Formats: sequence, C-alpha cells, structure tokens
Amino acid sequence: MAIEQRNQAGPLPGPLSGLLVADFSRILAGPYATMLLADLGADVIKVEGPKGDDTRSWMPPVRDGVSTYYLGINRGKRSIALDLRDETDVELARELARRADVFIENFKPGGLAKYGLDYESARAGNPGLIYASISGFGTGPGRDVPGYDLMVQAVSGLMSLTGDPDGPPYRAGISVFDVMAGNHAVIGILAALRHRDATGRGQQVEINLLSSALSGLVNHSSAYAAGGVVPFRMGNAHPSVFPYEPLPTADDDLIVAAANDGQFRKLCEVLGVPGLADDPRFARNADRTERREELRPLLVEQLSKRGANEWFDLLVEAGVPSGPINTIKGGFAMAERFGLDPIVEVGEGGRAMPTTRNPIRLSETPPAYRLPPPDLDEHGAELRAWLSAPVDDDV
Repeated sequence: MAIEQRNQAGPLPGPLSGLLVADFSRILAGPYATMLLADLGADVIKVEGPKGDDTRSWMPPVRDGVSTYYLGINRGKRSIALDLRDETDVELARELARRADVFIENFKPGGLAKYGLDYESARAGNPGLIYASISGFGTGPGRDVPGYDLMVQAVSGLMSLTGDPDGPPYRAGISVFDVMAGNHAVIGILAALRHRDATGRGQQVEINLLSSALSGLVNHSSAYAAGGVVPFRMGNAHPSVFPYEPLPTADDDLIVAAANDGQFRKLCEVLGVPGLADDPRFARNADRTERREELRPLLVEQLSKRGANEWFDLLVEAGVPSGPINTIKGGFAMAERFGLDPIVEVGEGGRAMPTTRNPIRLSETPPAYRLPPPDLDEHGAELRAWLSAPVDDDV
C-alpha cells in the first residue's frame, strides 16, 4: 500500500499521489468518484469485465467512435480486463485488493463475496484498506433492488418536484443522484483515509443512492422531516422565495433570484420601480412569496422593456443574481467569459482530447490531467505483470 506509483511521466502529482485505487465500479457513480481521485493524483486501476464498462456502448454521441459518456468520467485511469469467472483473473483481482489503498465497487450488495473480494475477505489480507461500496438502496431489505438513477429520482420524490404543477413529473436532465453519490463516496473515502493516517486502520465506506438523494433534497427533505409538509412541483418557482424563477423579458426568459430584501430593493431600482421595495405588500420575502401573483406582473411589465442579456448585465452589475437560460454550449461560453477555463486537454500527442475541468481549485497541488480515458484492457499486460511480481515492484 501507499507505494510510489510511476508512469512514463514520472511520479504522479497531486495531494493523493501515492494512493493506489482499485476501481471495480461501473456506469456513473463509482467511475465519477474515481475520476475525481485520479485528477487529484491517485493511481486508479479500472477493472473491467471482458466486455468493458457498460457506458462504452452508450452512444450517441461519440468522439472518434467512442462514447462521450464513457469519455466524460474515465480520464486518468489505467484499464485491465479481468474475467471473474476465471480463477487466474480472480487471483489477480485479489492481489490488486491486497496492494490497494482504496477499493471501490458498485456490484449488487454481497455480489463480490463468491470471489473473495467482499469487504471482510479483502480486509483480512489488507487491514488498512478503505473499501467503498455504492448501492442503490443499501445493504438491508433494499439490497436486491437494482440501483439506477432514474429509479431513485422516482422513488425519492425528486420527480414529484420536477415539472409544471398541472403536468406529469419529470426526471432531472442528468443522473443527478449518481453524481451526488459519487461525490459522497469521495468525501467518505477521504475521511476514512484521514482516520487511517491517525490509526493505521482501514474501514468500509457505504454509500447508497437513495440516502444521497434524500440528503440532496435539502429544503424539501427538511420540509417533510422537520415540518411534516409534503412539497409538490411548482414548475420553475421556489416554494419559499420570490422572485426566484424565470421571468419573461423583451426576448427570452431571464432567471431572477432576488433571495433577500436587499437584493429585491436593488432589483426594483434597476427596473425603475424603487417604490415596490417599500410597498408593505412586498416588503419582506414572506410577503413577496405570499403575494407572488400580484408581484409577478409588476416585474414582468418592467422586464419587457429590454432583452434578457441586457438585463443580465445591468442586474449583475447591481448585485442582483440573474442569468439567461443557456444551452450547454452557452454554459461553456459563460464559463469562458468569466475566465474559468472550463475545457482542458487530457493526454498527449494523438491521444490528447478535450475534457471538462475538475471543479476543485487547489493553490499548491492542483488537479492534473495525465491519462486519457483508457481503451479496454489498454494497460492489461503491464498490470498483469506487476500483479504477478513481488509486491515491492512498481509499475
């Protein structure tokens, strides 16, 4: 464990340099988590079955014949294909677990026990191992329920909150709880590593999508847990704040998010109706929320005098949160405008490709983008040789 891992570029950079991650996860939540760890310097070995990660076949869209879904969550890793039905490959997998600092998997709960790759078996040969398991619904009565993000969006209640009040429920445009669970997995792994630094002992980290979802529903979860209130969808409106939604302008809709009294006053000043901020009907947020149907047309009347982008510039200059409703292309353009450099290049030479920047900024040890998403079993030969050699050999 914690041996210095090397590649052709020399020692791995980043705050997690020297950590070896055995990535037995598939699809989204686990691979997203391990990509973040790789960006921060960990040596991630992606273990795939003979047919590869399912997302390799999730297309279109594609880049050079490869699924962009797969490309978006697998940079920084090395790939080895192991057939767990083959005893030789299973032993290589066990050896990888013995050498790893972190083992992450999202098999059906208990599904790795028959291969000797469950937590109890793995920690017997590696007491300092951090073993992270991601499931859909936990290891109790929900263990046999398949865990896909769309299902969790449905059963958690998120879909009941998404869409027009009189229309059907909708899923979010991304697999939001897979991403959230991946982030929670990273947090759990880093906390467990901190504990290991202090005690020398590893532990199991368990994440399930439903718990991540209920945590991530934040104010709606609290409305039910603390207030006994069951919230329902309100389109793009907010149940507790107004204005906090898209409003029409002379051309396109504009998000306006005046979430406190000071922001509302500034909004009224920019719109040329400062008296609205002193109107007792709208003086406090609770008043504005209660009387939103009275206030909305007064705001829309003023917003109709200019276009969305013009209002955006004026409102942001005044300190009022607002924004146009962009396409993904527009979102990247906005990030470029603000100097966030949203696209970086991963890999070198003919393998170099653009990818979305890691959102974490570190002043001393920034994320690095070393390896492009690997081809299936791209590093299989070198990794098989390493796993078959004495433990002190680096690869």
